[in-house]
Amino acid sequence: MSTKRKYFGTDGVRGTVGEAPITPEFVLRLGQAAGRALRAIAGTAGDQHPTVLIGKDTRISGYMLEAALEAGLSSAGVDVVLCGPLPTPGVAYLTRTLRLDAGIVISASHNPYPDNGIKFFSARGTKLPDDVEARIESELERPWHCVESKRLGKVRRLDDAAGRYIEFCKRTFPSEADLKGLKIVVDSAHGAAYHVASPVFHELGAEVVSLGAAPNGTNINDGVGAVHAGHLAEAVKTHKADFGIALDGDADRVVIADADGRIYNGDELLYIVVRDRMRRQRAVKGVAGTLMTNYSLERKLRELDVPFARAAVGDRYVLELLQEKGWLYGGEGSGHLLFLDCHTTGDGIVSALQVLSAVRRQQISLAEMTSDLVLMPQALVNAKVSRNFDWTSHAGLVAAVSEAERELNGSGRVLIRASGTEPVLRVMVEAAEVSIAEAMAQRLASTLGSAVN
Repeated sequence: MSTKRKYFGTDGVRGTVGEAPITPEFVLRLGQAAGRALRAIAGTAGDQHPTVLIGKDTRISGYMLEAALEAGLSSAGVDVVLCGPLPTPGVAYLTRTLRLDAGIVISASHNPYPDNGIKFFSARGTKLPDDVEARIESELERPWHCVESKRLGKVRRLDDAAGRYIEFCKRTFPSEADLKGLKIVVDSAHGAAYHVASPVFHELGAEVVSLGAAPNGTNINDGVGAVHAGHLAEAVKTHKADFGIALDGDADRVVIADADGRIYNGDELLYIVVRDRMRRQRAVKGVAGTLMTNYSLERKLRELDVPFARAAVGDRYVLELLQEKGWLYGGEGSGHLLFLDCHTTGDGIVSALQVLSAVRRQQISLAEMTSDLVLMPQALVNAKVSRNFDWTSHAGLVAAVSEAERELNGSGRVLIRASGTEPVLRVMVEAAEVSIAEAMAQRLASTLGSAVN
């Protein structure tokens, strides 16, 4: 089956609410299409009902989309379990542990509140493969058909979802250790982790300063969370905390600040955890990154005789690469980290706990843990372009990329890629000096001219 997809991007279906495809009408059809695909894959027939878990973040549009999705699934003869606001990795965990057939998250992750999206998890708690998403899209092309009344799916609520997930997160932290004596700022981005993140760290013994934990439907990711790390750095210094932990809107990514307000990104956090595993004599067969992973991390891992491979940008592709190679550890600089010895998907809270457990074991600072990893400066410019814009046919940009690569002469990288979630072209330059990287990235973006909206 072809894996070419019309609606699904890097992380499910995403867009501005009220504009195609994030409309109630489309989500209703998507729910039925997913239900029909699920029934076909599961081989259920007659009165047998697959069961799907639906979670969401705190966007006001989540209510509307949840209702549409629920109706679509029910119309296909699929039972639904609603768990309300819960981090994306929490939905993945509960789908697997409750032995359900699939999980669905209504979220646009780090995007602002006018956006929303739908992403799916398999019964194993992993992102759906491309071919399954393609199958759902093929079902969207079929006429609407509601099953007879006696075969309609039923809906129930899971009232203890948050508590179950909190306990799962805590179990990934060493049972013999605790966080007593630490003061930690926890920023939940007014998102899906607003009621679970702080309790995890508090119940492990830390004094917690909670930020971004008052969602109102429109303030998710608004000046807080992992995409606004400067806010976290200031809060850590203001509260004289030992660490700061910032999640994004659906809590699958994380950044961490130390007591000085220095921010550590995903590449650095991945290195800290991998080195800790190695010091504990845990086998590290290899590490997966993406095209955006800092070259310094790749070089340092190879010095340690740890194989490194790059996947396409997106944690789903990192996971696919890990599964293909039989490795356990990978991630992105943005803070999507995968520790498959802890969870089946990226989890911001679990990732933070892995870093803090390394701190507890080694009794040294994050700065000391990363002292031998000096990241190359990276500059990223997001240029808005028309949808389906093909930069490889833009003569001006192609020529500018060739010229930039000649100037770098092997001492850096240029990476151009289209976003999988929005009409944006990502222009990244990695160079020995930040001023060179920034100037070159801006120069490349400026060649787009009329392609920019």
